[in-house]
Parts: sequence; structure tokens; C-alpha cells
Amino acid sequence: MDEKISKKSEIKIEIGLNSNNLPLQMNWSSSDGGIKDSPASAFMLSLWDPSEKNTMKIDLWTKDMTVEEMKQFFHQTLLTMADSFEKATGEHLISEDLRDYCFHFASKMNILPEE
Repeated sequence: MDEKISKKSEIKIEIGLNSNNLPLQMNWSSSDGGIKDSPASAFMLSLWDPSEKNTMKIDLWTKDMTVEEMKQFFHQTLLTMADSFEKATGEHLISEDLRDYCFHFASKMNILPEE
């Protein structure tokens, strides 16, 4: 049985570019989340194309984002991916392996929290 769409939601990302098409500013809004023109310095968007069985992706960051911020961004994104993968598939063991890799990544990047 096909389920009917009962509601639509919109996520909007606006990118301000310089004359060389380099991102200078990003803002995002979410119609459901109550977020309006919230600033961002980077985003990674991955969409699954079911007909092509392939991932379409866009990765952008502003010119002012530091290398240290990028390391943190990647680390947190990888951790989120482990959580999302486990939630979507129930694959606990491989998700824990990914979290172990995230710890290794943070260690190598010298971004582990100080105790």
C-alpha cells in the first residue's frame, strides 16, 4: 500500500559567492525547525539516487573556515554517520568500528578533548 504525503518541509541553503564563485557566506533555513537564515561555514550534502543506485553529493565551505574547524567538522560528521548508520540498519558492531576509527582520526588530528 502506498502511503500518501500528508505534509511537505523545506530546507534551504543560500550561498554567497565572490566573482570567482568561491563561497564567502552560507545561511540555511528549515521550515519545520524554526531556523531562518542561520549562518554556516560548511556543509556536506549526500543524496541517494534510487534509479542510478548512486550517491550525489555537494561539499562546500567558506574561504574563512580554518583547517582546525574543518578537522572538527569532519570528525563530528563521521561520528554522526556512525550513529545514523546504526539507527538505519541496526548494525551495531560495524558502527562501533566506525566510532573507533573516529577516535583514531581525532587522535591523529590532535583534536581530542583535553581532560
